[in-house]
Amino acid sequence: MTDLLTYLSRLFAFDMEHPLLFTQFHFWAFFFIVYTLFCLIVSVGHRGRGMSRGRRLWRNGYLFIVSLFFYYKTSGHFVLLLLFSTVVGYLLGVGLDRLAHRAEQNAAVGRARHALMAAGVTANLAVLCYFKYAYFFTDIFNTIASTHFSITNAIVLPVGISFFTFQNISYIVDVYRGRVRHADNILDFGFYTTFFPQLVAGPIVRADQFIPQLYRPFTLSRRQFGIAVFWILNGLGKKLVLSDWLAVSFVDRVFENPLLYTSFENFAALLLYSLQVYADFSGYTDIAIGVALLMGFHLPLNFNSPYKATNAAGFWKRWHISLSNWLKDYLYIPLGGNRNATTATWVIPAVMLTVVLLMARSLWLTLAAAFVVSLLVLVYAAFPEGRRDFATNMNNFDTMLLGGMWHGASFNFITWGALNGLGILVYKWWRRRGPAARMAAAVVAYLGVKCAYHLYPVPVLSMFHLAFMVVAVATVLLNLVPALMGGRYRPSALKGGVLTVWNTLLTFVFISFTRLFFRSGSNLDPAEANETAWRTATQMVERIGGTWNWEQVPAILSAYAPVFAVFVAGMIIHWLPDRFKRRYRLWFAAMPLWLMAVVAVATVFVVYQFITADLQPFIYFQF
Repeated sequence: MTDLLTYLSRLFAFDMEHPLLFTQFHFWAFFFIVYTLFCLIVSVGHRGRGMSRGRRLWRNGYLFIVSLFFYYKTSGHFVLLLLFSTVVGYLLGVGLDRLAHRAEQNAAVGRARHALMAAGVTANLAVLCYFKYAYFFTDIFNTIASTHFSITNAIVLPVGISFFTFQNISYIVDVYRGRVRHADNILDFGFYTTFFPQLVAGPIVRADQFIPQLYRPFTLSRRQFGIAVFWILNGLGKKLVLSDWLAVSFVDRVFENPLLYTSFENFAALLLYSLQVYADFSGYTDIAIGVALLMGFHLPLNFNSPYKATNAAGFWKRWHISLSNWLKDYLYIPLGGNRNATTATWVIPAVMLTVVLLMARSLWLTLAAAFVVSLLVLVYAAFPEGRRDFATNMNNFDTMLLGGMWHGASFNFITWGALNGLGILVYKWWRRRGPAARMAAAVVAYLGVKCAYHLYPVPVLSMFHLAFMVVAVATVLLNLVPALMGGRYRPSALKGGVLTVWNTLLTFVFISFTRLFFRSGSNLDPAEANETAWRTATQMVERIGGTWNWEQVPAILSAYAPVFAVFVAGMIIHWLPDRFKRRYRLWFAAMPLWLMAVVAVATVFVVYQFITADLQPFIYFQF
């Protein structure tokens, strides 16, 4: 009896060293029990007439309680924060709906309703800022004011706080806008907020997409069951083979000490990390989609083969789609979208730039920033007809800047967001230009970096010098040939061929380079994130921009042959046509159940041959 009580206390206690991860047996044992009871709840009394209101409430309430337990096993006492956030969100939704009709006839009530919505959004952001950015803001203040304030009690970041905070904000705003009606009761809303498959790492579920599903009867067709199993197996394969194994075998080693590795190894680590982070995050999403589908709920698509993108803007329509759409609807459009600029359009970059300059305390950097800002102001004043485009570009840039900051409290994440924003702006300018302007711009950019490198031969300019030379030569060739065909510029002349391949590879390399700053800021103690992350990024730039010893490359490829083989195989699978991928998903879903079980067991056996001694946590848990 004592042993049984000890076992049960251990089973229901929070263990920081053994959270419930999709890649652990404990989770699947947990899910088996949860799903068995779930099936009993949705099937009892079912006679083909759908689900009664009472049974829907039992189902939603049961999954709410289960999800709270899941989060407790993942984050301990922070489940109280999640519960508090849920209660406040529900009460705000009820209040906003009850004031909606009166607000149409009474302006004062309308203002009060708007204030209630703003208070709800502000409260959610305040909680997020405290847990996620307290060290960051304290570090900034100390650097600017030359003070030595410190946070005495360590602040532990609750797992998934960014995801459930953004879901609460979307609910409050959508109820305010009338997009969705408030949840009928606290159990329904709690289920929406805490649904365990996507609770700690997304995808971000919008209120208008998910809440209507709370009131639909449970359905699971034979094909849906097969698709769900496929997504779960697909996600496990991505996580354990393409993510964890590549990380442990190569990527983590290089990032831990870049100076111990060659220029080629540092560059390869960036490319491999791009596959690693994609496989990690999309693997989690695949499993979450599969688990949710088994319970009759549909989560939104979060990835659509992002490395098939031919430009930076296209990449963000394929990567972390739920976050991109959230930022578009709740940040980009309120900033003015593609219509106009608002006060916040200018305030956001101005504050960011001021903070950077105050922290850097560099006269040359200040003068350079003043020159760039003055140039932008002159352009804005001299070309009134282009102000709308200018405002759109600034809103795009601000959105990417804040999107970078959402990922982490470090200037590395802000730099990463800014680089992606610049990539989108360059593409938008580029696509509107003809071959002559494109070739001229490429040559001028290359010559400018070349001159700068001769004046200041630093590694970062050496790296850009080589990159711009390759891009300039390719740009001239790829734009000159179509221009000569038919006497005018026709992008379709090379569409689907060399031009598409080049644009895809160029985008992949650009996105991988920006990840240098993303990876350097990950998995760090917030109290030392800025310094450590920037040092790692600087060392990698120093290596990649330094002297390349090409004679060492064959030996490196031979030494890490399995690693590069897995990388190449992963990228080939990623680049397979969408129609082909859909075909083998449907083929798997149509298998007889006994054959599906055999394939599933074989897949799990093969995948777990790649398992590392210490399971790697999902990268996006920290966000």
